[in-house]
Parts: sequence; structure tokens; C-alpha cells
Amino acid sequence: MGENIKLLCVDDERNVLRALERIFMDDEYEILTAASGEEGLALFAANPDIQVVISDYRMPRMNGVEFLRQVCEKHPDTVRIVLSGYADTSSVVSAINEGQIYKFVSKPWSDEELRQTVAKAVESFALHHKNRELEKERDELKRELAALKASLGTQSLSK
Repeated sequence: MGENIKLLCVDDERNVLRALERIFMDDEYEILTAASGEEGLALFAANPDIQVVISDYRMPRMNGVEFLRQVCEKHPDTVRIVLSGYADTSSVVSAINEGQIYKFVSKPWSDEELRQTVAKAVESFALHHKNRELEKERDELKRELAALKASLGTQSLSK
């Protein structure tokens, strides 16, 4: 993709945000942090090219599922990951269905597993982006071919 990878981390606990920044500081990501879902949505408004978002599940005012549902509506290509220490089955199902979650990661997490999850999420984003570009290219070639066929058809009729 050749562009800067933006990773948004959303959690109401400052120490969790600092831990996430520490985990990814050696990676070539631009790390953005937000202490609430509302703050995260404001960051998305200013940075619509965020590729991956990691959000806590339980936050005051707007929980992670609601936040990610809104992210999905406005930025469907962004890869969404949920972090939670409260992983009951209904929460996981709700998060996956409502926010179209890429992965649900339990707290406490393994730093290396989380780094691998984000790396795979970035790869997934890049593949999806490349696929969209190829689909546009294919559609353009189809239009050109149809125009060429139409042009050839009218030329043979005029002879």
C-alpha cells in the first residue's frame, strides 16, 4: 500500500492505552489513542484512513460494540478488534454480529499474539484494498472492451 499504517486504540483506562502504545512502538504504525468511543469517533473524523482499530469492550457511555458498530457503518474497510476482560458468550456474539469484528482478544493478552493479530489485520486490510483496486480495474477494462466491441460493430455495419 505504501502508506502510513494508522492504528487506533480506544480504552477508558489510560494504563491500557500506554501498554498498547508500548507493544507497538517498535512497529511502523502511527498509533492514535482515545479514552472513549466518542473520542475515537472524533479521531476517525480527522483520520478517515485509519486501517485498524482496537477497542475495549466495556467503557462508560458508549461500549466497544456500539463504537465499533458506528465505525463499521462509516468506515467499513477498517479492521476492528475487541479487547475485553469480560468475555461471556453473548458479549462475543454481539460484538461479532453488530460490529463485524475481525478478532476478539481477551485481557490479559499476550503481547506477541496481539502484535501478530494486528499484523494480520493490516495484511487483511491491504488485501481487501488491493482487491477493490483490481475490481475497479476489471470494471474499467470491461467498459473499454464493450466500447471497442460497439465501435467494431458499427464499423462492420457501415461497410
